[in-house]
Amino acid sequence: MPKVAVLLCTMQAQHFLAEQLNSIATQTHPAWAIWASDDGSNDYTHAILEYYQSHWGDDRISIHAGPAEGSTANFLSLTCRADIEADYFAYADQDDVWEADKLERAVAWLKTIPADVPALYGSRTLLVDARNQHIGYSPLFERPPSFRNALVQSIAGGNTMVFNRAARELLRAAGENVEAVTHDWWAYMLVSSCGGKVHYDVYPTVRYRQHGGNQFGSNINPLAQLRRARLLLQGRFRGWVDANLVALQRVRHLMTPESQRVLDEFTRARKRWIGARLLGLKRSGIHRQTTLGNLGITLAALINRL
Repeated sequence: MPKVAVLLCTMQAQHFLAEQLNSIATQTHPAWAIWASDDGSNDYTHAILEYYQSHWGDDRISIHAGPAEGSTANFLSLTCRADIEADYFAYADQDDVWEADKLERAVAWLKTIPADVPALYGSRTLLVDARNQHIGYSPLFERPPSFRNALVQSIAGGNTMVFNRAARELLRAAGENVEAVTHDWWAYMLVSSCGGKVHYDVYPTVRYRQHGGNQFGSNINPLAQLRRARLLLQGRFRGWVDANLVALQRVRHLMTPESQRVLDEFTRARKRWIGARLLGLKRSGIHRQTTLGNLGITLAALINRL
């Protein structure tokens, strides 16, 4: 049975960590081991991890110190550890709850992809409140994943992502010090640009907890969408795209010729005057998953915030 390395990053995780660990323990795919990287917690996070380690054993859960540079750096550092050996790798947030068949569904799809082809699985999520009560679903995306989409949108949260060894080697080749905005968006861009396969499962595999401590949270409600629209108008989204493009240039040699062409067209279009900018954006095929999202991208291009 293929082994899954669960890459769990923690920081001040005492409130919800035990529930997440219990949900991993009840997976229908039983061949897993947790690698927990803590970024400097001073609450009871370490005590909780050590309690489970004492009951499960070192072969089920190991505890490590993160780089203390934020969640993205922590996840990338853990991804690039040479001593983690597995067939598949799953990102795990500290405060969610996995559905029992999460790993089973991901591994079933990943097995259909040749081992030498980078493959990344992600899914929709079921949204819950701090008490794990159902409050909604993440947006349902219907267009196929692609690099043209990945340049301007991350469609699956890292808390749902599972990837194969070839994808992990891509991430390691890119390095843990890459200046990407988030580890999940980076994984989507990297795998889709380098000839890999990306699958978006419409079945929710994670209960994504919404609470006051979320770094990003879901953008499903109107207030969250308004906040994101404000960030776009203020130029924050443009800054994110700038950082991602710098990171992508570092791995250009790993990309397919088609992805290199798309990257170049998009990069050139962002620097042109307004008419050529809109035309170049259309020619490059860059898009988001929804009509409203594409209107937002067009507006951003109009006001030079893309």
